[in-house]
Amino acid sequence: MKRICLALVVLAMLLPAAIAEDKSALLKFVVVKDYNGKPIRNASVVMHPVKKDGKQSRGGLQLKTDPDGKASFEGVPYGKLRVQVLATGFQTFGDDYEIDQPIEEITVKMKRPQQQYSIYEDRPSEKKDEKQ
Repeated sequence: MKRICLALVVLAMLLPAAIAEDKSALLKFVVVKDYNGKPIRNASVVMHPVKKDGKQSRGGLQLKTDPDGKASFEGVPYGKLRVQVLATGFQTFGDDYEIDQPIEEITVKMKRPQQQYSIYEDRPSEKKDEKQ
């Protein structure tokens, strides 16, 4: 009788944990060039969970894209996720995503770096209106 009672107590303790199992998602990333849609291989996809206050949590995970520009990871908990993508010769991409489906597909279009100007160099003159 004691064994049955003990088994029922253990079962009662484990049942809520099984029911309240955290949901997780499969994330699929595709990283392509903005100007022609071709895949970018070996891009770094960095994921960080985001706390309720909007701050990035410690830790994270880094993936690398394959020759088709694809990377995936299973077991990402539902909630807000900060994604950064870095690739040589492209601007760094960053955005927050709300993970709330079993399968999330995220396409990232990487842009070329923009021309930068320096106060120490001559820059192209801007056209001004001559209607003064």
